[in-house]
Amino acid sequence: MRKKHELILAAGLVLTILISNTVGFVRDGLALDRLRGSVLRLHILAESDSERDQTLKLRVRDALLESGILEGADSLAEAEAVAADRLPDIERIAETVLRANGCDLPVEAELADTEFDVRTYGDITMPAGTYRALRVKIGSAQGHNWWCVMYPSLCVPAACEVTDDKQTELERFDDEELDIMYEPEKYEIRFAIWDKIKELGKVLVVQSDENETDA
Repeated sequence: MRKKHELILAAGLVLTILISNTVGFVRDGLALDRLRGSVLRLHILAESDSERDQTLKLRVRDALLESGILEGADSLAEAEAVAADRLPDIERIAETVLRANGCDLPVEAELADTEFDVRTYGDITMPAGTYRALRVKIGSAQGHNWWCVMYPSLCVPAACEVTDDKQTELERFDDEELDIMYEPEKYEIRFAIWDKIKELGKVLVVQSDENETDA
């Protein structure tokens, strides 16, 4: 009887641990989705990897960050709407910088769902995944790119460098999101599993819809 009682207690303990881990796993996964769905990333692609083209890319970066083009936006949807409406202005700002530096390359600006690898900027790391991005392509856009978070505005020009805005981070992100950005190594494996589970779920939904259509 005592042995049976110990087995029941052990099983209960294991079940409690599994439930606790599952709850934590789902909570972290939802925080990741929340983070991805709340930012607009700025993605500038240079013409090439030559020193001149990379310098021009950074000058375009500075001009766009200093323009305050998304100033006043209170949500990702609003930031996207403003950016979409002002794509011609964004292209004009970039082209003005290029022309002032003797470069006649064209510029194309667009809003797009963009797949990013893990990217570290300043003290923050953005997990890999699909994000909405303002993409600014210079010429053939074959060179190394530069990225940051344009909304909320985390990129602050400072002399020749750009730093991340700590105050904006604290105001715009909750504790779970901040922990993800500042302690990314804690989440790497579970986020990979989370994304695989979601990917599998999408496949199953598509297959289910196809089966219903065939029926």
